[in-house]
Amino acid sequence: MKLDIVTIFPEYFAPLDISLLGKARRAGLLDVRVHDLRDWTHDRHRTVDDTPYGGGPGMVMKPDPWGEALDTLVPPTTPTAEPDPEPGTDESGAREFGAGAAPATVPRLIIPTPSGRPFTQADAVRYAAEPWLVFACGRYEGIDTRVAEEARTRMPVDEVSLGDFVLAGGEVAVLVMVEAIGRLLPGVLGNADSVADDSFAPGAMESLLEGPVYTKPPVWRERPVPDILLSGHHGAIARWRRDEALRRTARHRPELLSHLAPEALDKHDRAVLREAGFPVDGEGMAD
Repeated sequence: MKLDIVTIFPEYFAPLDISLLGKARRAGLLDVRVHDLRDWTHDRHRTVDDTPYGGGPGMVMKPDPWGEALDTLVPPTTPTAEPDPEPGTDESGAREFGAGAAPATVPRLIIPTPSGRPFTQADAVRYAAEPWLVFACGRYEGIDTRVAEEARTRMPVDEVSLGDFVLAGGEVAVLVMVEAIGRLLPGVLGNADSVADDSFAPGAMESLLEGPVYTKPPVWRERPVPDILLSGHHGAIARWRRDEALRRTARHRPELLSHLAPEALDKHDRAVLREAGFPVDGEGMAD
């Protein structure tokens, strides 16, 4: 997979040289190229921002450097993609993406912004299946809107958010997304089965949170590992893990349970949730 990252702080991405992603880069599984947006400026101060039209606080990133950067990375002569449809979901809840481009030559442009749609594990899975992604790290009050509008005429563009909060810039968000995407690539994780049980993994225990985990020693500071995990009874262990996942989800993210269809829960699941104080026989559950 090829990743291009455009930013005014290239040094922010030094962490991509360490841990799993660093190994993936050295192994040739992940080709990450970080570009300084200021390389596409033409004044002595290397200016990338200006005051907003219409007034207001803060500064806006100028379209010219961004346009030249994207033209360099994705030349206008590159085979063009059909514009993405308006953001939405299909009947399975999956994001609708545009189609029609030669996937090896047209990247997907990802712009992190508080006004974007939420980035999810399902997005990470979809992005991990693409050969080329370009990330645009905005700063100040954001990037001139015309940059995304023009880019959509020749490549798919996604504006995404990490959550309902505001960061100083897009670099942190891109680091998060690159790690979420990169760990899904074949060969990056030592145990490929690890991703199947991730919290929020599509199809993984109906997106329940993962339960508690333990390792050696069996007793640490007078706190023992639950006996069931030492029993060797795989069926009982699987049941215990699901029960703990249900309890943790009810405690920390009850809204995830609210979207479960009733048939997704068996009688034992319902008993566990009742014990955890989560309504299962009427309000709070999907019909």
